[in-house]
Amino acid sequence: MDGDEQSRLFELADLIAAVGRQIHASKEVLHREPMTAVEITAMRFIDRNPGTSARTAAEATQQISSNFSRALRSLEKKGLVHREADAEDARRVRLYPTARAQENLRQLSTIWSDLLDGVVSDQDEVECMISALRRIETKLAEKARARLTQGGEDE
Repeated sequence: MDGDEQSRLFELADLIAAVGRQIHASKEVLHREPMTAVEITAMRFIDRNPGTSARTAAEATQQISSNFSRALRSLEKKGLVHREADAEDARRVRLYPTARAQENLRQLSTIWSDLLDGVVSDQDEVECMISALRRIETKLAEKARARLTQGGEDE
């Protein structure tokens, strides 16, 4: 990678982080209790994958199981996640977002949509950005998993 490419990729990461901070700051009205980064990551996965297991969620979010378990207990105390025994195997537990979590997500959707309203109005541009950011998220997760399976060695 040459210096120009490195500079552009740094600028991209910096801008993504800056936009993320702006968006993250706007959601504080939802939570009486702050959420940790691990809790946010866990909640996002459970919202998108209701009925997942704790192990699957921890692996998918690349969290250490003890950290994930602690975050899960905290989310339960906050009334955002509940556990249910698997209908086919009572030894397995499935994770589901609660009604409170769904209401928070609905409110967050309104807050973030209002925040971005008028900032990006061209629907083709919005779809292009969504596609690019999904691809970036997927590729970053793949690289992180590869590092874990290689024991932290460089690719």
